[in-house]
Amino acid sequence: MTAEGVVPSAAMEEPVTSPEKASGCTLVGKCLCDAVHYAVADEFVYAANCHCSNCRRATGSAFKPFAGIARDKLRITKGADRLMIFGDDDGNDTRCKLCGSLLYSVVRDGAFVHVAMGTLVDDPTIRPTKHIFVGSKAPWFTITDDLPQYEAHAVAAGPAGGR
Repeated sequence: MTAEGVVPSAAMEEPVTSPEKASGCTLVGKCLCDAVHYAVADEFVYAANCHCSNCRRATGSAFKPFAGIARDKLRITKGADRLMIFGDDDGNDTRCKLCGSLLYSVVRDGAFVHVAMGTLVDDPTIRPTKHIFVGSKAPWFTITDDLPQYEAHAVAAGPAGGR
């Protein structure tokens, strides 16, 4: 945020890591007001677009694009005292308490984090590979890509309705 209270446009931000060199590197992420920064290994295990009502409410959007990684692969590099945690140590949404940006969610009994991909400054090597919880997606939103769609969590048996 500038001294005038204006948030710089994303086009003005320079990625820290080039896409060609991202794998095995550390990516940078931050909140909207620049008060909280984090570093995360570019070693995400999975990525998805979640359409559940909780993710929609947490983001104020039709879905939450997230990338999952072991919790110990993410560290706060600036503004740890400015975190707002909604939930407990084993499951929560972690936000900047100044601007409200959702940075990540702690999931799977505290073992993993789901990084909100929109907060990444750098381009991760992973991309969302599926839509989950489409059974509760916003009725006003239409999914227009060809990614598999699952009614709830993705399961090894295959996507819902053969999509």
